[in-house]
This record gives sequence, structure tokens and C-alpha cells, in this order.
Amino acid sequence: MSKAPQTVRTFIDGHVGRLESIIATPVRREINGGAVICHPHPQHGGTMHNKVTHTLARAFVARGLVTLRFNFRGVGASEGQYDDGIGETDDVLAALAWMRGHAPHGPVWLAGFSFGAAIALQAAVAEEVSGLVSVAPGVSQFGNVLHGQPRCPWLVVQGDKDEYVALDGTINWLNTLDAGPELLVVPDAAHFFHGKLTMLREAVQSFVEGNTHTQDRGGDSRA
Repeated sequence: MSKAPQTVRTFIDGHVGRLESIIATPVRREINGGAVICHPHPQHGGTMHNKVTHTLARAFVARGLVTLRFNFRGVGASEGQYDDGIGETDDVLAALAWMRGHAPHGPVWLAGFSFGAAIALQAAVAEEVSGLVSVAPGVSQFGNVLHGQPRCPWLVVQGDKDEYVALDGTINWLNTLDAGPELLVVPDAAHFFHGKLTMLREAVQSFVEGNTHTQDRGGDSRA
């Protein structure tokens, strides 16, 4: 049985103040990079303690990646206030910068749930990452704002009983994109994946394991 990760509660520097964060480091195995995890909508009770967000962190830690969960601006002890997704994208970019400084020799992945998936996607378009995991992506959160799409391994996970993010809407949106995203539909899964969190974790672990060899580290190709 693998040992529980070392967990540290801390703050990282954001663009408008400190962001409350949890860093989890794998124990008794080689560190293979890092991952930043984004939580659901701040105005609907979303925090870094959300069960899906925590499950995503566990999946990446199991594959040897240091994980950073953080509260968006204005959530918990994070400074600032809600900024309609614009400032929250800056929060993700600040978290990616922190991770690149602390896991400089491996890939850096990005993942998010619901609103967090939408914001992570915008950040992955703005700045290259090694891989992206989008769980129940809030397609309506970005609409026509998205300029391009990530060019990295990309997994989209959607429950077929999601009461907030319609499966048909996600499929229709994916059909407008270039080839690349891989869609996994989890049967009988509602928005918060009650009873399906183990399946979600195992699917993400498998995807990360199968794609860790594709890039050494996102962002290294920047001029």
C-alpha cells in the first residue's frame, strides 16, 4: 500500500495577493513533475476542498507528481475578490509559475473541475502545459472567449447524468475543435461524481501514466 503524501498548507503569491494553497508531495517514490488543480465556481461554494478536486490531486500524486490545489481569489483565506473568470485565469497562471519554480525538472500538468475546468482550459491556451484534464468542463463559462485550443495530451471526463453540464453540450463543443481531446463518459455519474470518484481517479491516473512520455515539460518551448 502506498504511503499517504506529505501535505503542507501554505500561501503562494497571486497577482492581487496571496492564494491559500495545499501542496501534496508523493512519499517514497521519484518525483515526476507537478500538477495544478482548479476548483469549481467560487460563487456556488467551490473551494480547493471539493471532493472532485481532491480526487484529481490524489490521481496525480499517485503518478509521482507534486500537486498544488489553491483557492481562487476571494475564496477562503485567498486575497482579492471574484473577477468573473478573468482574474481567476491569472490565478492559475500564478500557480503554474509557482509549480515550474518548484518542479523544474518534470512535466507540469493542469486540471480542473466544472468552472475550474473552464479556467484551466483558458490558462492552457495562454501558456503551454504538458497535459490537461477537464472534468465536467463548464463550457458555458468560456463560450466564444476561447482563442485556440491546447496542443497537449488532453482528457475530458463527463458524467452522462450530469445535472449542470449537459453531455450533449460537451460533445457538440468538442466536435467544433480540432482532433486531440479524448472524451471519457462515465456512466450513471452526476456532476459531483458521487459513487464514481474511484473510477474518476483511476481514469485520470491511467491517462497521466500513458502520456508522461510525450513531453518533458510544458512551457519550455517559449522564446
